[in-house]
Amino acid sequence: MVRFLTGLLQALRSWFARRTRLEAENLLLRQQVIVLRRKHPGRVRLRNLDRLMLVWLYRLFPALLDAILIVQPETVLRWHRRGFRAYWHWCSRNHGGRPRIDRELRALIRRIGRENPLWGAPRIHGELRMLGIEVAESTVGRWSGPGDHPRKGGGPS
Repeated sequence: MVRFLTGLLQALRSWFARRTRLEAENLLLRQQVIVLRRKHPGRVRLRNLDRLMLVWLYRLFPALLDAILIVQPETVLRWHRRGFRAYWHWCSRNHGGRPRIDRELRALIRRIGRENPLWGAPRIHGELRMLGIEVAESTVGRWSGPGDHPRKGGGPS
């Protein structure tokens, strides 16, 4: 009984997979017809959306690579690789700037500055280092003055 049900489920899955592949191939062929119907003298001009559609369909159904007729299959592979590289380059880009400091640390710097008005940024920075808190002296100078944020009217210039 289990063997029969397993066979039946595999047959249904195979039928749906063939149907989906057939629909994807029809979509691919229709897209190529749309591209070819555009009025351009000479070479076929592909838009970025056309390239995206071809790469996307190739990604979902690699066997459709043979059905692409308006460009070489190697071109679609090159577009796919280029897009993959661009995606990972975008993900691993440097966001730049210094890391943000916590709200508690900013409050501590402001409190020390208020309670010890004669201390400057170098002294507060030294005290924080003795506590084991690593922060730049320029950051301490930025946050040790009055106000909530240095660019909103607080802190020494």
